[in-house]
Amino acid sequence: MLQAIYPPPTSTSDTGTVQVLVVDDDEDIRELICQYLGNYAIRSLGVANGEAMQAALAEQHFDAIVLDLMLPGENGLTLCKRLRGHSTVPILMISAHGDPTERIISLEVGADDFLTKPFDIRELVARIHSVLRRTRQPPAGGRVPATAPERLGFGDWQLHLTLRQLHDRDGTVVPLSNAEFRLLSVMLQRPRTVLDRDLLLDLTRGSTVEVFDRSIDILISRLRGKLRDDPRNPRLIRTVRGEGYMLDVQIRQL
Repeated sequence: MLQAIYPPPTSTSDTGTVQVLVVDDDEDIRELICQYLGNYAIRSLGVANGEAMQAALAEQHFDAIVLDLMLPGENGLTLCKRLRGHSTVPILMISAHGDPTERIISLEVGADDFLTKPFDIRELVARIHSVLRRTRQPPAGGRVPATAPERLGFGDWQLHLTLRQLHDRDGTVVPLSNAEFRLLSVMLQRPRTVLDRDLLLDLTRGSTVEVFDRSIDILISRLRGKLRDDPRNPRLIRTVRGEGYMLDVQIRQL
């Protein structure tokens, strides 16, 4: 159930209209979420499982996905991981359990945020808009100057800032989640500078998102894997014991 939902606003105000796919096998909760999102100027479509989710994504564009963790058949974690193989659509995972492990694993497989049921619909709305702001904003959290490069090269890699794509030396695109892209962008703008976890959290997640003790460590581990950086002896992203992480490579503007 949703928790103590307060009356919705009488107008759409300035929140703008976005399209959200709600994936939840509980019909009552799914319909209730969709109904109330509509009251907050968010168009939504509700589906019950992963198969219906894939069909909906093939039919139309969605700005974000609200994805229940516990689903019949393939669960939310499996679906999220599969989506991250080819899509950067923002994913907000929801679950009836508040187990920190579930939150950590959700981040590991590429979710952008996590919300525990029951929740106030206003918090869900705020989280959706927060995720959209973070994924649409320039990498460093501010405006990109007109002269900013579209691509940055480092080692055998290139990051296309406009397309939000990572390319290896052969030009193959290596998919990045939104959080991975933001983290890499931040580090590329501060090469050979030690960045502590608190700063990285602020720059990559925003103040409205719950802070998980291991979230940056998880993202670093995932990013090292994408960059084929040996975790036992990393050459690109180095761990500075007791201080944080450093991208130890020369950056090229392309």
